[in-house]
Amino acid sequence: MSAGLTHVAPGTASPAGARRGTVVVTTVASDSHTWNLVFLQLLVEELGYEVMNLGPCVPDQVLVDACRENVPDLVVISSVNGHGHQDGLRVIDALRACGELASVPVVIGGKLGVAGQQSDAAIGELISAGFDAVFDDASTATGEFSRFVGTLPRVTRALERTEVVA
Repeated sequence: MSAGLTHVAPGTASPAGARRGTVVVTTVASDSHTWNLVFLQLLVEELGYEVMNLGPCVPDQVLVDACRENVPDLVVISSVNGHGHQDGLRVIDALRACGELASVPVVIGGKLGVAGQQSDAAIGELISAGFDAVFDDASTATGEFSRFVGTLPRVTRALERTEVVA
């Protein structure tokens, strides 16, 4: 496997200029770690996005429901327990099965396997299953993730204005 350890699906990068929006940060149902989620929340907020942090041990349907309700600009799945690859395949199937979430970028990263870094074949399986990028556990992953977020397309959503009449 190459030293970059970051694998981006072909055709997912867009010209620079990510618009600030909402990012869902979560982990898989089997992962009870929280420090990674707090770190990711702070990093994504530094990159200018609002973060909906779903916390640890998130059941697949809770993630799907939260994404359907909020339609985020990005979903970030983090794993520390080493079951990210296995659980990630199940989660991406659930997310991609929802029509309204089919085009939402979804990435996964961290410790994706109990034996350490994933093979190119394992990374390819995650990309083929529907992840837009995979950030395998490495010291360069944070920088690569930040660069990926910088490539997200601009999103034009109508801003709702509420006027209060006294």
